[in-house]
Amino acid sequence: MQFSENWLRTMVDPNMTSDELSHLLTMSGLEVEEVEPVAPPFTNVVVAEIREIAKHPDADRLNICQVDVGTGTLLNIVCGAPNVRVGMRVPCAMAGAVLPPGADGKPFEIKVGKLRGVESQGMLCSARELKLSEDHGGLMDLPSDAPVGQNFRDYYELNDLKFTIKLTPNKADCLSVLGVAREVSALTGTPMQLPTTKALPVTLTERLPVKVSAPDLCGRFCGRVIRGVNAKAPTPEWMKQRLERSGQRPISALVDISNYVMLELGRPSHVFDLDKIHGGLDVRWGKAGESLKLLNGNTVAVDEWIGVISDDKEIESLAGIMGGDSTAVTLDTQNIYLEAAFWWPNAIQGRARRFNFSTDAAYRFERGVDFESIVEHIERISALIVEICGGSEQVKLGPVDDQIVNLPQRLPVKLRTARAQKVIGVPLTDVMIADIFKRLNLPFTLLDGEFLVTPPSYRFDIEIEEDLIEEIARVYGFENIPTLPPVAANSMLIAPENQRSLFAVRRLIADQDYQEVVNYSFVEEAWEKDFAGNDKPVRLLNPIASQMSVMRTNLLGSLISNTRYNLNRKINRIRIFEIGAIYKTDDTVQDGPLEVAGYQQSKHLAGLAYGPVADEQWGLATRNVDFFDVKADVEALFSPKVLRFVKSQHVALHPGRSADIECDGHVIGFIGELHPRLQQKYDLPLAPVVFELDSAALQSVHVPVYQEISKFQAVTRDLALVVKQTLSVQDLLDVFYTEVAANPVCKMVQAIVLFDEYRGKGLEFDEKSLAFRFSLQDTQATLQDDIVEAAMAAFTQAAGAKFSAKLR
Repeated sequence: MQFSENWLRTMVDPNMTSDELSHLLTMSGLEVEEVEPVAPPFTNVVVAEIREIAKHPDADRLNICQVDVGTGTLLNIVCGAPNVRVGMRVPCAMAGAVLPPGADGKPFEIKVGKLRGVESQGMLCSARELKLSEDHGGLMDLPSDAPVGQNFRDYYELNDLKFTIKLTPNKADCLSVLGVAREVSALTGTPMQLPTTKALPVTLTERLPVKVSAPDLCGRFCGRVIRGVNAKAPTPEWMKQRLERSGQRPISALVDISNYVMLELGRPSHVFDLDKIHGGLDVRWGKAGESLKLLNGNTVAVDEWIGVISDDKEIESLAGIMGGDSTAVTLDTQNIYLEAAFWWPNAIQGRARRFNFSTDAAYRFERGVDFESIVEHIERISALIVEICGGSEQVKLGPVDDQIVNLPQRLPVKLRTARAQKVIGVPLTDVMIADIFKRLNLPFTLLDGEFLVTPPSYRFDIEIEEDLIEEIARVYGFENIPTLPPVAANSMLIAPENQRSLFAVRRLIADQDYQEVVNYSFVEEAWEKDFAGNDKPVRLLNPIASQMSVMRTNLLGSLISNTRYNLNRKINRIRIFEIGAIYKTDDTVQDGPLEVAGYQQSKHLAGLAYGPVADEQWGLATRNVDFFDVKADVEALFSPKVLRFVKSQHVALHPGRSADIECDGHVIGFIGELHPRLQQKYDLPLAPVVFELDSAALQSVHVPVYQEISKFQAVTRDLALVVKQTLSVQDLLDVFYTEVAANPVCKMVQAIVLFDEYRGKGLEFDEKSLAFRFSLQDTQATLQDDIVEAAMAAFTQAAGAKFSAKLR
């Protein structure tokens, strides 16, 4: 929101400097982003009148002007501007004037000099030379009533400042000079002087037929027929100045008046060319297949989600957003239909964004615009049109057609004085709060420390008690609230021993030489199909980019993208991990503090290893990382828990080099090499090894339990078994550990490790030999050979019974 300080002070003029006013607004929640002068400094420039013009004797493009600057003596000034004429009033820089810096960055001083032999005692200025605009088409043409000799800065009100305010979305009532003036008046107690407009006499009985077919789109529609306007009338300089200093470009009188009232009162309106409307107007929702060419030249397709204003033949406007080109006013327009309405905010929100543009009207309507003052604002616009575009004798006004269809209900909001005291931390009284509400023009009733406040029609941000507490704090002054340290009963809580934090998990995997990456949770739709086999991902309604349109259900796609990024920058050894959320549909999930109904949002840890196992060095042969290297890293994360790795099929992994990871009987993740198809698709020279784990399983740890340390020597035995090649090692280990748990003879086994696998001579083509090392130890006595042999026989017998395993 940008506006002129002088404009604001015409409505409310507190006794404070510009800096104090800026600080006041910022501390009340209207953050002033920038305060800048409307024009750079220059001196000794006055309003002048050209009395005589003669051709320069030695230059075809130069003229010798006799200029009156109000001193009683005419100045002789040489000028080459194409639009110079007798009687013209222009800014004149007299000798000694200092103009704004030019391209060289140095101030430009005006001196008496000669141009082609003729003395020039000053310079007639264009807007560009005074740095008021980039227009360099000729001299700045001032109105004929500009007082000759007056300081140009005073005449043009150039000692003014432009305020730029960064408004929060809830402060839609401040999207106008009137709204900011209300705030300043409430904060300082300075009375307001609002622009007043008397209702003009109606000289026409004509009404344009209007039907509101969508009460959920339009709650109130006002309009009037105005005939005999002079659209070619120039916009007054005072209005142009205020528009330009508010960031608006003057276009034509009718458009400028509409924009001016929007900035002044916060009331967007639209002016139709009455002669281009076919029949009456219908305010309705759009229909599939309809389209409209807008004022900005774009042609947009509408549907049932978009509100429109149509006549008997075609659509004429996007409701609350932008008018159509077919009924736009031009300089030839003579008859108009002036429209102002209340559009429901939820019927405007998101519509302009759908068409990839934004308008001042849509910005205001989607936040809420005053629905009670529409008729008064119509009268204000009408009065300006009559004043600027023809006068009361030429311009004929029809009656205001005010259709009230469906207005918001202003339900009172309760505020408890005790609650305000507790939240703000200041001993507020009923009298103090009542004074603040009066200054804010908030009607209220008070009973036993409870206020019932009815929000005004222009305040859409007051719905709950906290909104009123915010208003009290703003007007009371954030600077007046004492800074006190919090007082609370703190108690040290003991962290549960069976849980560890994600931070601790990060440290564990970082110790394994992995580096953390952080990625977006929304990804390309193709990633979901490639890495998760998911044809129905959770889609975003408003993605920040077209390639980030769905929510991820695993972290692999992000890690592969990071890998490619590093490979493209000549980094060939990559070990990365990410801890982040994944998103899946789940009808069993209910709304909660950290849950959204219907969606599962669990934290996962994923890692990727690519390239050499270690950096190149003389003491270790170079080899690429493989499945078992990464498997060891995963086991280290869970130690001392024992994991099971079960062969499985995953859409993103190599069918023979992937496995599910089980812990305590539950599948908690997967591990494997990337599928060759995806390796080729994503242009990876080598296949990375990846894993993904449920972070909840990582955070859960076993509470340490004391075990007696044996003082007797351990015994080791090796057992080599011949089995079918299709049999997995894990299946044999499961049989051994089952025997340890069930057979008393085998309970002294401390560890079982596979140390060799053999295939070849001496075995059948479908056989292999697996060699296991058993460590046995008893805490009560030295193990005897017969006990050890009995245990090894039990293991051999169990393997033979289950898998027909034979001793090698």
